Amino acid sequence: MPDEPLRLSKLMAQRGLCSRREADDYISRGLVFVDGVRVDVLGTKVLPHQTVTLAAEAEDQQQSLITILLNKPIGWVSGQPEKGYKPAVELITPEQRAADFPGPEFTREHLRGLAPAGRLDIDSKGLIVFTQDGRLAKRLTGENSEIEKEYLVRVDGGLDDNGLALLRHGLSLDDKPLKPARVEWLNADQLRVILMEGRKRQIRRMCDQVGLKVIGLKRVRIGRVTLGKLPEGEWRYLRPDESF
Repeated sequence: MPDEPLRLSKLMAQRGLCSRREADDYISRGLVFVDGVRVDVLGTKVLPHQTVTLAAEAEDQQQSLITILLNKPIGWVSGQPEKGYKPAVELITPEQRAADFPGPEFTREHLRGLAPAGRLDIDSKGLIVFTQDGRLAKRLTGENSEIEKEYLVRVDGGLDDNGLALLRHGLSLDDKPLKPARVEWLNADQLRVILMEGRKRQIRRMCDQVGLKVIGLKRVRIGRVTLGKLPEGEWRYLRPDESF
């Protein structure tokens, strides 16, 4: 039903005000207003048409959230690792910060709540985003995200025009059709692939279906933000003038 009450934190996340976790934090601290009335009880339900605003303190806190770009090497996992594997977030140290890139002074607070916004396989390298901002994470990884991710893919094997057309549109993974992709040859053994989704090992599985073996994969762009000259294994802050 369109006027059925729902949890305030869920409504805030749907509207892109913040993540549900952040919403619960703001509510518990009394930083959320519904139709101008402060709400500080977790689990409160509201109607979809009601006006939800954040206190200035919460808005200031959102402005200070950190986003970091890392050039992930092969052998590091983007998320929670299994035993014996290294999480890429461990590369975000003062020693691994890339020189000649602007940004604030690094503090341990910048690691609090920092999480990967999307995955990059252990055997892939390139650009990965870590952020404290749940709104940004949803924009980059949400089911309806329209932010492009660009990859350079070195392959082994032959591919006819029909196979190239299938890579662009017509394949499915796990019985679910894939969104259209932009795919082109850069040279005899390298493709440029641009996706607007990030299914598990998607490019490798797509290539398997058309008889190609991926022997190297590097992500070089997410939205309008490029890997550029960021050295492998090093990181930098997202600049204020950059956006995805």
